[in-house]
Amino acid sequence: MAAATLKKGTRPPWVGLGAAVWVQIASGNAYNFPLYSHSLKSVLGFNQHQLTLLGVANDVGENVGLLPGLVSNRLPPWAVLLFGSVACFLGYGVLWLVVSGTVQPLPYWLLWLALCVATNSSAWLSTAILVTNMRNFPQSRGTVAGILKGYGGLSAAVFTEIYSLLLNHSSSKLLMFLSLGIPIMCLLMMYFVKACTPASGEDPSERSHFIFIQIASVLLGFYVLTTTILGDVFSPKAPVSYSVIAVMVLLLMAPLAIPVKMTLYRNPERQTVVIERSVEEESLDRKEPLLASFCENDEVTEVGMLLAVGEGAVKKRRRPKRGEDFNFFEALIKADFWLLFLVYFIGVGSGVTVLNNLAQIGIAQGAHDTTILLSLFSFGNFVGRLGGGLVSEHYVRTNTMPRTVWMTWTQVIMIFIYLLFASAIHGTLYAATAILGICYGVQFSIMVPTVSELFGLKHFGIFYNFMSLGNPIGAFLFSGLLAGYIYDHEAAKQHGVVILNSSLTCLGPNCFRLTFLILAGVCGIGVLLSTVLSTRIKPVYQTLYSGGSFKLPQNSNH
Repeated sequence: MAAATLKKGTRPPWVGLGAAVWVQIASGNAYNFPLYSHSLKSVLGFNQHQLTLLGVANDVGENVGLLPGLVSNRLPPWAVLLFGSVACFLGYGVLWLVVSGTVQPLPYWLLWLALCVATNSSAWLSTAILVTNMRNFPQSRGTVAGILKGYGGLSAAVFTEIYSLLLNHSSSKLLMFLSLGIPIMCLLMMYFVKACTPASGEDPSERSHFIFIQIASVLLGFYVLTTTILGDVFSPKAPVSYSVIAVMVLLLMAPLAIPVKMTLYRNPERQTVVIERSVEEESLDRKEPLLASFCENDEVTEVGMLLAVGEGAVKKRRRPKRGEDFNFFEALIKADFWLLFLVYFIGVGSGVTVLNNLAQIGIAQGAHDTTILLSLFSFGNFVGRLGGGLVSEHYVRTNTMPRTVWMTWTQVIMIFIYLLFASAIHGTLYAATAILGICYGVQFSIMVPTVSELFGLKHFGIFYNFMSLGNPIGAFLFSGLLAGYIYDHEAAKQHGVVILNSSLTCLGPNCFRLTFLILAGVCGIGVLLSTVLSTRIKPVYQTLYSGGSFKLPQNSNH
């Protein structure tokens, strides 16, 4: 089937984006770890070091997405979503059986593996919708990444709302909800998440549509944060709780108002032809005419290629320049690739350390209600992701400013936030948690479009998931090895014991003070690295965005 181009005002990409919002909320299931971590610790008798290593499993599963990144170019989005749904069902199902007491406690290594499988669903779900929607809106990739990652950051607050008002703070009910509710929702949405050819020309209504979704997400964020806090204070009865959840669901459906409007108020001049390309058709489209003419059975022998090059039938392929489509191994030898990886690793690795230990940090500083802390971090995370995409998109188009400049500034702020955490000044815990959430969220919304702009969209799935490895590596180093050990050591000192292998609670600022001081120093290194990266890639952004709009570079032959 011949490829056709979508005209401006096309509905299918917007339907897919509206459905992707729900899948992105579901992909944030790994952020629920603080809601049931205390049950794992008390029911199974784990110490803090064992619990932080489970937090590492949580982050490893969420961010090790090399496999979904590889298959995203070979399988349709619905198949990638199906793999994620199965992983969610199996992993959280095992955890629910253990926490609910349905089965006898399982070996620690098996629980670690089950948590990895459960949260690995996040990698499958987010890869499917990010790859699809970034390609559906290639000229607005920063805005799309900010919206989707914003909803992903907001997912913790959405799940906290459900946990508090619908599930009555029950960890076992939450795990059952995750194991059944997320797969069912993904099965309902997978039909609508489809790849479309990008629209031809600029759609004048596109900007207003994006603004509408951004406003709807902000309203949802404020609503969820407010109702969570009020629900904790007033303990509403069942009818009120159900009403609050119903309004939240309606706000989540707001992005679907765009394709509904397009259907009801259809412009005859905007009739479109929708082409949903299969993987085979896309691969055929990418082949060069001369290369295809002397291919046999879709394969090119190395000898044949050398002869063709020597005879001048095929031009020798040059290495791509930054901004063009790289393959994975071409990107691995670029300094910019590793600089971006290290900056992202420092930003999210240090932030996730606080997230994984948020319940224990709160208790150590006298705040026993961790649901409010998690809601504040989640809302800040949402603001950072949405705002990072929106602000970076504005400045990259008006001043050709590299997006990584915002990673630099937020990591400067993170240095002061970690010092504030270390000082444990009374009354600063909640504000510091919210601000850290904002800085943490910015790292995500900047990394996603930056890696696509520097190395192309053709292999974006594998690039994005490789960068995401910075999260579990940071969690292992900063949370598993550092924070957990220091916490248990301080707890043992407070209780006057020598053996760390017991379930002890640590109270006071010393529990995490050294951890926060080290994280502040690490972020100082991140500021230096991101400054170097921003300086190096400034010419790339001047090329891509000169004149105020994105220009696709001339790709090398692949």
